[in-house]
Amino acid sequence: MQVNETLNDGLKRGYSITLTAAELDAKVNEKLAEAQPEVEMKGFRKGKVPMALLKKQFGQRVIGEAMQESIDGAMSEHFESSGDRPAMQPEVKMTNEDWKEGDDVEVQMTYEALPEIPEVDMSAVKLERLVVKADDAAIDEALKNLAETAQDFKARKKGSKAKDGDQVVLDFVGKVDGEAFEGGSAEDYPLVLGSNSFIPGFEEQLVGAKAGDEKAVTVNFPEDYQADHLAGKEATFDCTIKEVKEPVAAEINDELATKFGAEDLAALKGQIAERLEAEYAGASRAVMKRGLLDKLDDMVSFDLPPSLVEAEAGQIAHQLWHEENPDVQGHDHPEIEPTEEHMTLAKRRVRLGLLLAEIGQKAEVEVTDAEMTQAIMNQARQYPGQERQFFEFVQQNQQMQQQLRAPLFEDKVVDHIAEQAKVNEKEVSKDDLQKAVEALENE
Repeated sequence: MQVNETLNDGLKRGYSITLTAAELDAKVNEKLAEAQPEVEMKGFRKGKVPMALLKKQFGQRVIGEAMQESIDGAMSEHFESSGDRPAMQPEVKMTNEDWKEGDDVEVQMTYEALPEIPEVDMSAVKLERLVVKADDAAIDEALKNLAETAQDFKARKKGSKAKDGDQVVLDFVGKVDGEAFEGGSAEDYPLVLGSNSFIPGFEEQLVGAKAGDEKAVTVNFPEDYQADHLAGKEATFDCTIKEVKEPVAAEINDELATKFGAEDLAALKGQIAERLEAEYAGASRAVMKRGLLDKLDDMVSFDLPPSLVEAEAGQIAHQLWHEENPDVQGHDHPEIEPTEEHMTLAKRRVRLGLLLAEIGQKAEVEVTDAEMTQAIMNQARQYPGQERQFFEFVQQNQQMQQQLRAPLFEDKVVDHIAEQAKVNEKEVSKDDLQKAVEALENE
């Protein structure tokens, strides 16, 4: 087997591989000899078919396999001896397309090699971690929001008109073609106006009603209504308004705390403080991670495989186009050409991706099965009722697994670097942290 270099330009490599006819013939004979003990043919005992007959019968079928295995073996040996790592799948093609049995096999292999990644002195990296404490004002604000979600209703002054968001207590009888229908009546029913819990158009007609009013509400059942005998029909509801109540936030006390699973108000405040500080820590980590990536981007410089940069720029351009055109769900749209801005961002992403991969590999960073399972479960929650199908889809889809594993791996490498870097903690306000996060989003 002859392997000769034909291209060495930056990271681009090219090699001609020649598999001689004699080498191919020997490989075919080797494969036939391996299969011979199991071959049965009329007139011969199992395993006793002559090699010449085997070659005549199966030689053509085996040539393709022998050719592929020989070329694959030559490529593997080349990468092992040269130390090259291809950035993407090498392009391999036969150059003597008029090949016939008895000829040498000539193949051209081209690829872009991954660059040498420089060492990074992680102890020289200086980072800042923003620290925010959950103060009384933030806890009180969160408590207020909780109290509003646990709202109650109290009676408005006599004669008050119902507003959107109020609760009206009413009796009603629903009729279709003048006849009351089953399930269309109730007494002392508490209905929150604007909750959209009734047929479209029903609640709006009760805005302005007062206690003691009698009102006929006319609506049309939707065409896809679950009860076929009512679907698309016009209905009239004779309503008697008994009470009009306004929403009031629940009182912030021990009773509210028990509604949210805490023993008392002090315990609830403690839980809120922990949740807030966990949120602050997550936001702070995002800010520190961006700072780390910026520093690494400044610290290292190396050639980038053009194919990786072009592929990444294409993905960036495609994603941003869909964000700007949310109505286009599929990919039936004009070809999207990456801009210079897309290329600049792609170069940064490829450079940092290769650097983090190298650091992670040398540090033996791995994503555990438990971490992957948790990531899949988190994603599956976005598809309520179809969690099992999503889980099975991911298990059978290597590309999807890689999409979930990549950010986990990156975060673990970032943590590994941060452990060795010099990290200065700086206590700031919630507003300062929020501004830092917004600055990331606007970049």
